[in-house]
Amino acid sequence: MLEAGCEPDEVACGTMLCAYARWGRHKAMMSFFSAVQERGITPSTAVFNFMLSSLQKRSLHKNVISIWKQMTEKGVELNHFTFTVVICSLVKEGHAEVAFKTLNQMKSLKFIPEEATYSILISLISKSGNYDDAFRLYEDMRSQGIIPSNFTCASLLTMYYRKEDYPKALALFEEMDMYGIKIDEVIYGLLIRIYGKLGLYEDAQKTFEDVKKLGVISNEKTYTTMAQVHLNAGNIDDALDIMDDMKSKNISFSNFSYGILLRCHIMKEDLASAEAVFQALFKMQIPECDFCNDMLNLYARLGLTEKAKDFIFQIRKIQVEFDEELLKAVMKVFCIEGMVKDAVQLIREFSSNKTFEDSVFTQTFSVAIHGNDRFTAAGIASKPLDQPGAMAFELVLILYIADGNTTKAEETLNVLLKTANGLSVASQLIRKFTKEGDISKAEDLFKLLMKLGTKPEDVAIASLINFYGRQKNLKEALNVFASVANSSRSGSLIYNSIIDSYNRCDKQEEAYMFYREEMKKGHVLGPVAISMLVNGLSNCGRYTEAEAIIHNSLRANLELDTVAYNTFIKAMLQSGKLRLASRVYEHMLSSGVPPSIQTYNTMISVYGRGRNLDKAVKAFDIAQKMGISLDEKAYTNLICYYGKAGKYDEASNLFVRMQEAGIKPGQVSCNVMMNVYAAAGLHQEAEVLMHSMRSSGCNPDSLTYLALIRAYTRVGECSEAEKAIDSMQKEGIPPSCAHFNALLSGFAKGGLIREVERIYNYLMNADQQPDLESHSLMLRCYMDYGRVEEGISLFERISKSVKPDRFIMSAAVHLYRSAGLVLKADGVLRSMNSFEIPFLEKLEVGSKLKAD
Repeated sequence: MLEAGCEPDEVACGTMLCAYARWGRHKAMMSFFSAVQERGITPSTAVFNFMLSSLQKRSLHKNVISIWKQMTEKGVELNHFTFTVVICSLVKEGHAEVAFKTLNQMKSLKFIPEEATYSILISLISKSGNYDDAFRLYEDMRSQGIIPSNFTCASLLTMYYRKEDYPKALALFEEMDMYGIKIDEVIYGLLIRIYGKLGLYEDAQKTFEDVKKLGVISNEKTYTTMAQVHLNAGNIDDALDIMDDMKSKNISFSNFSYGILLRCHIMKEDLASAEAVFQALFKMQIPECDFCNDMLNLYARLGLTEKAKDFIFQIRKIQVEFDEELLKAVMKVFCIEGMVKDAVQLIREFSSNKTFEDSVFTQTFSVAIHGNDRFTAAGIASKPLDQPGAMAFELVLILYIADGNTTKAEETLNVLLKTANGLSVASQLIRKFTKEGDISKAEDLFKLLMKLGTKPEDVAIASLINFYGRQKNLKEALNVFASVANSSRSGSLIYNSIIDSYNRCDKQEEAYMFYREEMKKGHVLGPVAISMLVNGLSNCGRYTEAEAIIHNSLRANLELDTVAYNTFIKAMLQSGKLRLASRVYEHMLSSGVPPSIQTYNTMISVYGRGRNLDKAVKAFDIAQKMGISLDEKAYTNLICYYGKAGKYDEASNLFVRMQEAGIKPGQVSCNVMMNVYAAAGLHQEAEVLMHSMRSSGCNPDSLTYLALIRAYTRVGECSEAEKAIDSMQKEGIPPSCAHFNALLSGFAKGGLIREVERIYNYLMNADQQPDLESHSLMLRCYMDYGRVEEGISLFERISKSVKPDRFIMSAAVHLYRSAGLVLKADGVLRSMNSFEIPFLEKLEVGSKLKAD
């Protein structure tokens, strides 16, 4: 055409451009396109789109963008296809801002973007962390009625997982299920991971099993995801099972998989397996620092110092590239072992390494090692130590203390104390030593500080005292206290620890004397120490001293906390000083200290024991009105006192209210309610409650049956009581003497002497012999119904096997006198006098016969 002088038109040029595009001859196409432009010919939109599509298929995104720009310059009409292709190439080339402008232009022209366009943009901005924009884009897509692809869903789920927005992630899963969107292995892996983060381990395992059944697991990632969930949950054996399953499927292990396997064995402290996995890692490549660090920590936990040293030699030999964490771990081994030469050499090597030139740890370690020879005091004290700097000083101190070099340790400590927070670092190290049980190092550092005229922080002093207290070494605890007592006024932490030490050593009287001495000096122990002291004194029955402390504290208007007041009230309740307990409570309220649920529980007991039921109920109601969530103990307490006051209906109603409040009755509260029914003889209600206990999974115990038996015997239903004993035996609950005694009492009240004898004789022949109450009940039955011979016979049989008892011996005197056996009666009386047992004059033989 050109040779003939026939100038090609738009159609001919367009045809040639499309032909080049179809053949994939893109260089020729772009060259021809330039020639077409020189002739002033502008191809149609369809031709441009054909070119754009061909270029994009070959990932020539820069050419796509170049042609698109020329289209816009020439004013070529852009259609839906054009925008779709161009936006994709803009994203691929990283032109996010232009891509979004182009999307907005597309939408302004009323073109609805395809799902793929939305998907690639959502993926782009979610990766950049713009989660809100990604979610808005997704909402825009859904508003167009477009159903997301699984790729879009995967992008969103990854975003929700990173953002820890798990509810939205689970909602999206439900949406995918609703629209029948195919869930692939990647999405299942994300779901497993999310369940793991939420602690829904069973759901994670179920999802994993479902994926296995579907046969969509193709690589290690899903296995390792499930194994990691188990590992994070502490289910190490389950994690190992997953890794074994993966191995059985011949799925090759990556570095990451070996890392999980190594963590499993390390958490199990399975040294042999951990070492085998590490060797497998080593065969693949030089192990990462994290794996080396994990192995060193395992050796440290197991106390295998020599193995740790050998391991360090090995990783140094194979030239593992250290990071700062691994360097710290290695230095820790050297310092704990007092390996001064190795530590100095290693820190010198890494100080000159460019990787560590900005490392605070290495720089500070050098400061600590070389001290004032290299750094001025002013330079050291210029700013406080951060965590790496503090750790460096700690390790250097450990190094010299382990090496026994007190001079160098003192020099290092001097340098440390010149920093802004040096004393705090040294004090925390003392605390760390005591926590780990390395008391000799703690003592050495404590003595060094005191030698330098610096008192450690209270937290360090308290940790030492607490250590000696736990060891029941009160002498050393007091020595530590004495060494710091004169330097400045002791803080509450120190007083807390010294009182705790007295209590642990069962030296409450000495603790009280210590308290008095400190009070004379004008020192205040603080609410915690006082609370501990009062609690210790009351627990060993020294209520007088406890009461004195309470009076002193209230008179001095000491600033007490809720726990201290609760301790005071409880101590006075235990000692029976109910009025003082009430006064302490009133003082607490007037001081503006908020009562706790423990306060109200104790006050219900105070008022209940003092037979002031109205006030007990009022305390319960006040707690409810204040919004305090009352627990089972509070309800049970009041139920118990309702029962003791004979208010059975109120007790029963409160028991129902407790359940309506969402509190499931436990064994104790059910047994208390059973006792209330027993006291009232309400055996039918007791039966219903026992049935309810069984249905709710709270099986009746020995005390439950005892209450049921008492309920039966209270109203003379002794045959039912005996059936209850048979039932408990069938359930494997052995009845005690208390159960049989309740039955003996029931038969005795009904005058059924033969039945009383039958039960008593059964006890005599059983593995469990009758107790004192059993003998007393049988003897009383004989005495009340005038069975003199049987009564005397019983007394003479048991007199040598039971301890002297007022009723039994008094009954014997009356029975002997009734039979005319005065000498024997006098003999028993003399025996009572020798034991200083008072005689019961008012007992009467045959009293029930006369009443009848």
